[in-house]
Amino acid sequence: MPAHQASEHTDVVVVGSGFGGSVAAYRMAEDGRSVVVLERGRAYPPGSFARTPAEMARNFWEPAEGQHGLFDIWTFDGLEGIVSSGLGGGSLIYANVLLRKDEKWFVHESPLPGGGYEHWPISRAQLETHYDAVEQMIGANRYPYTDTPKTEAMREAAAGLGLDFQTPPLAISFARRPGEPPVARAELPTPAYGNVHGLPRLTCRGCGECNLGCNDGSKNTMDHTYLSAAQHLGADLRTRHEVKGFRPLAGGGYEVTYAIHTGAHGEKATGLPTLTITCERLILAAGTFGTSYLLLRNVSAFPGMSSTLGSRFSGNGDLLGLLFGATKEGRPRAVEGSRGPVITTAIRIGDAADGDGSTGRGFYVEDAGYPGFTDWLAESTQAGAAVKRAGRFALKRIRERITDSADSSIGADLGELLGDGALSSTSLPLLGMGRDIPDGVLHLEEGRLAAAWTTETSLEYFEGVRRTMQAIGSYLGASYHDNPLWLGKRVITVHPLGGAPMARQAAEGVCDEYGEVFGYPGLHVMDGALLPGPVGANPSLTIAAVADRCCTHIVESSPRGSLLSGAPAAEPPRSAPVAVEPLGVSFTEQMKGFVALGVTDPAQGFEQGRAAGDRLMFELTISTNDVDRFVQEAEHEGNAVGYVESDVLGGRFDVERGWFNLFVERDDPTSRQMLYRLWLSGPGGNPMTFTGVKRVHDDPGFDLWRDTSTLYVHILEGHVLPGDEGPVAAAGIITIHLPDFAKQLTTFRSHGPRRVHGLEAFGRLFLGQLWDVYGKAFADKGDS
Repeated sequence: MPAHQASEHTDVVVVGSGFGGSVAAYRMAEDGRSVVVLERGRAYPPGSFARTPAEMARNFWEPAEGQHGLFDIWTFDGLEGIVSSGLGGGSLIYANVLLRKDEKWFVHESPLPGGGYEHWPISRAQLETHYDAVEQMIGANRYPYTDTPKTEAMREAAAGLGLDFQTPPLAISFARRPGEPPVARAELPTPAYGNVHGLPRLTCRGCGECNLGCNDGSKNTMDHTYLSAAQHLGADLRTRHEVKGFRPLAGGGYEVTYAIHTGAHGEKATGLPTLTITCERLILAAGTFGTSYLLLRNVSAFPGMSSTLGSRFSGNGDLLGLLFGATKEGRPRAVEGSRGPVITTAIRIGDAADGDGSTGRGFYVEDAGYPGFTDWLAESTQAGAAVKRAGRFALKRIRERITDSADSSIGADLGELLGDGALSSTSLPLLGMGRDIPDGVLHLEEGRLAAAWTTETSLEYFEGVRRTMQAIGSYLGASYHDNPLWLGKRVITVHPLGGAPMARQAAEGVCDEYGEVFGYPGLHVMDGALLPGPVGANPSLTIAAVADRCCTHIVESSPRGSLLSGAPAAEPPRSAPVAVEPLGVSFTEQMKGFVALGVTDPAQGFEQGRAAGDRLMFELTISTNDVDRFVQEAEHEGNAVGYVESDVLGGRFDVERGWFNLFVERDDPTSRQMLYRLWLSGPGGNPMTFTGVKRVHDDPGFDLWRDTSTLYVHILEGHVLPGDEGPVAAAGIITIHLPDFAKQLTTFRSHGPRRVHGLEAFGRLFLGQLWDVYGKAFADKGDS
């Protein structure tokens, strides 16, 4: 990890600027606290969202590959996830719907297939005032137009099928001011708190580009509302600041480590310098994927954090369906998905929890519009028909020239050449979302975020959504088609939820009902990761309302400065590298096994870790720069460099300083110990010490290989010097596998003069110590 630069301090650090983070920034600043918002993406003022193919090709987020754009695409087993990276978070690309979670869908003790329960420790009644506050701040408006084809088609289908229909509140400005009639592309007045972008905004023109980012500023996104208000109150909004880690401080509060992206498109963000900032209160709001990943990466800094971390993951039941060829009375029916905002309607299907005779798990089906240019792309797929039209047009032109009967007005012919646009005008995507089963688990695999999730446990729910979409299609005289991913029983979610769920106690979830992490005062989760199950409806409003409730609790229960009672603990001294001496020996060793958090006995940690699949490995280069000293001194101490890797600890960690002792004699002259001590630091800078011991002792049977290849491991809190001990955070066992041992034998190197002497001296020590321990057994056999 690059060296940390000098730290600064603030009352509150907010990580992320979406629906939860922006609310938190505003509420904390409103309470007079100093606030720093760290957002990894850049700001997107009106007019800056990508539209051309060249712009879209650069519009993805993967800094390590030189991509610094808006869309962050995740792929897991069972699903794909689409989220965003920019000032305003998910509000930049969502479809503006502000529906409240249904009262009866705040379920309690709802059994899950693999055990456990979906349980909401809060109720709709507890959120009502917060729903009101968020709606007022964002500006919620019902869709005002009655002549939009897709809106009226959905209204008619719902009425014909006897389904519950509404035009939901949308975070869109259709009029210049509340109460005024709607008008397209009228300039909006600037609110009293100003605007972070300083550019004019216009009312909605119904272009269907909401999910790509609104270039007119018609969407009341969080940058135009909460974040502008937070900045007006003094909050420091920092874009292109990506948080890498965090850790608690000994005196209270937290230290946050972050990097600043300065590169242009195509410049890979590697080896960025890291900076730190300390705070009394740390609010994680980087989205379900971002927050869960950060917590998993930094879990080693938080001993005793709930083992439910990563659990209750779901995609909020998202399912995309497609309607083609709508008709009415035998003629093509225009539904025109590209007219209007992306979503204008919502059809609700009841849930067994409603208590009104409904069965199954409830959901919503909404129209899912798209940008107008998509119509042209759709029509371009009809190549055969286009060729025939072009042929007819050309033949007619040739015939007219030959017969000298050409008409100077050819508008009708050009219209025929373009075609009737039936495919695009009669097609409409549908978006389903609802109460799928939140039994997924987010975890790390080789340091990367992974999801154990499948549609199988929610298959009955998804089939219900599909049947409703089919019924809507049938009523509109359209054919229903699944999106291609469904053929493999995969889905696309734009509403990932869970990973750090709220609960009544740590055995059930990571946070309490106010988003505070159990056991760590001042550490909060305020985004979709906090929700213990699907919202059912579009979750954005609920995420913001829950964050508002969490902030109200902080303001009312925790005066400023109540968390930080002392200064950060001093870092342990770090010694300068040992100078290279004339004669040295080195070899590289790799060991693998299992580890478990919260365990002090290595054998127990190994068994628990193996059952959970929580692996631990290291690859170390052991060296001494003075073989003679190494052989003569009783401690036989050398240096160790390399890395340790364990997803349960947070991924891969480079060794900052390492000690290795070969065949140390302690209390028993008939046994020896090989000792390992490695200083590591988590992504947030939290120090850890890896200690390991190989116990070389002659027990009954041939145990030489087992003794010399088995390492009993403890992970200690802090950087602990040799001879000292510290609190144990984890324990386990790792071993040398035979293929790795064969490879290790090829890595022995000697440098300096008399290289052969160096290897010989090391070999004599190694074999001599083994003889001291095990040789007596052979000698006894020879005497008998």
